[in-house]
Amino acid sequence: METLTEQELHYLVMNIAGKELQKAGFEFLSVNSKLKKDPQFVCLKEKKLHFVVVKAVSHPNDPTQYDTIYMETIKEHALKFNARAYYVGVGISNAEDPLKPVYKNEKYVVRYSGLIEI
Repeated sequence: METLTEQELHYLVMNIAGKELQKAGFEFLSVNSKLKKDPQFVCLKEKKLHFVVVKAVSHPNDPTQYDTIYMETIKEHALKFNARAYYVGVGISNAEDPLKPVYKNEKYVVRYSGLIEI
């Protein structure tokens, strides 16, 4: 079994978050899928700009917990553009054993808690 790389996990959670954002009515202006390049999504909703940072969070970590100091820098950046800043943590774990890594072509469990405004 081949383990998903950090970049592959990132793509996977971005896909999950992106679909949820679309369902919520966000229109994508820019998508950045490179690791450690934030924000991942720059969106419009109701004529307002939104910056969204997406992170893959492994078990047993809580996907709603984020680096507050780092996210404050994202918020400051967003404010320069009169935008709102959000964090989306997507918990992802192996469906058979949450202590094992997520493998390619194997089932996984997702914990998506939605947008957290910063």
